Amino acid sequence: MNGMAMATMHRKRDYSLVGESTRQAIETGLASTEWYHTDIPRKVMKELMQRSDGPAIRDTIIWITAILTSAAGGIWFWGSWWCLPFFFVYGVLYGSSSDSRWHECGHGTAFRTRWMNDVVYQIASFMLMRNPVTWRWSHARHHTDTIIVGRDAEIAVMRPPDLIRLVLNFVGIIDAWYSLIALGRNALGILTPDEQSFIPEMERPRAVTAARWHMAIYLAAIIAALATWSWLPLMLIGLPRLYGCWHMVMTGLLQHIGLADNVTDHRLNTRTVYMNPISRFIYWNMNYHVEHHMFPMVPYHALPRLHELIKHDLPEPNPSMWHAYREVFPVVLRQLRNEDYFLLRELPPTARPYRAEFHELAVATAAE
Repeated sequence: MNGMAMATMHRKRDYSLVGESTRQAIETGLASTEWYHTDIPRKVMKELMQRSDGPAIRDTIIWITAILTSAAGGIWFWGSWWCLPFFFVYGVLYGSSSDSRWHECGHGTAFRTRWMNDVVYQIASFMLMRNPVTWRWSHARHHTDTIIVGRDAEIAVMRPPDLIRLVLNFVGIIDAWYSLIALGRNALGILTPDEQSFIPEMERPRAVTAARWHMAIYLAAIIAALATWSWLPLMLIGLPRLYGCWHMVMTGLLQHIGLADNVTDHRLNTRTVYMNPISRFIYWNMNYHVEHHMFPMVPYHALPRLHELIKHDLPEPNPSMWHAYREVFPVVLRQLRNEDYFLLRELPPTARPYRAEFHELAVATAAE
């Protein structure tokens, strides 16, 4: 295992955004605090942050072409087994690669041209059953308070972990259901207290309008399926969020699972994993996740360069997804019995140390 497993003093976690953990995060200064950043010369960082339409236009043309081609193949061969490979590809492009497009375009870094980011963001949000307004603000909070319990709206694996839900999410059953319920609730003009805690008041009517558009399109797809007495409309709209989300879940879980919460150093709560070129295209280089969280305004196509510049200050990346899951699995099992247990990634000798409290804890744990 690349790192040390650790347990801290027990504290009950309240994952709502308006509960006891929220109050504690604010009172202890964890909320909206200053995070650790690796030092990079200002000129170099300015170059890395340079936005360009070229790479994203190229990748988006490939993405849309592949989506349309696989959809056409699925439609053409509908009714025979030959449609399965086409829908397999279509599902991954719809239900998985849309996540990274939603993510990067939501940051506004994929394209230099704003409207291009906005168009792809809206399309990808629909594919994922995500309210584009709600999720834009929830993700802003995720970067401000990454894995801070009571503040972060996007903690994928809570403690103790729900293993059944984790497994079912690979086929989208629970996650998509809750997403659809949230859209339906928003379409009725209802925002939960958690949503109201991070969505500015002036943005809330837009969240309701967006949800109504999404629900209208899903309703149209259902009507088309009933009118034609065929599953085909739903295989193209809606269901790919279920049968194609496995790659999104497989890569996305590794971002933070098993690592520390309630810390202010992304090297402690975020993981970088080397991946194959196909997964990196689907994931749009978000496997360089420590780098992304430290410097979220660096475009996806510049993350490999950023990684080379700062890897001397980061924990060693997992060499593969398989290696990362082998590392994570025993930690998650241990968290079933002790929710304070986590994995502390070791830093190379060239790195600046973790903050004193975590360094001392690591030394004490290693001595046991």
